[in-house]
Amino acid sequence: MTAPHGSKPPDREPERHEIRVEGHLDVRWADWVEGMAFTHEVDGTTTLTGPLADQAALHGVLNRMRDLGVPIVSVRRLDSPRSA
Repeated sequence: MTAPHGSKPPDREPERHEIRVEGHLDVRWADWVEGMAFTHEVDGTTTLTGPLADQAALHGVLNRMRDLGVPIVSVRRLDSPRSA
C-alpha cells in the first residue's frame, strides 16, 4: 500500500539479511558491504549477516559484489516483514 500523495510513508525497521558468497572475503570488505558481519565457512564460502535499511540497500550490496566479480551463492531475508 502506498502513502497518500504528499504524506510520508511509515518508517520501517531494517531487515536482517544473509548473503553467502564464494571464497573467504577479507574483513577489509566491510566498508563495501554496509558493515555486515562476516563468517568464513568451512566449505570455502563467506556468510555476510546484518541489517539493511531497505531493498535499495540490499541491491546496492549485491551490485557491488557483482561489480567486483564475487560470485553470489545465496541471499536470504532472516526477518519476516511486519503484518500491516
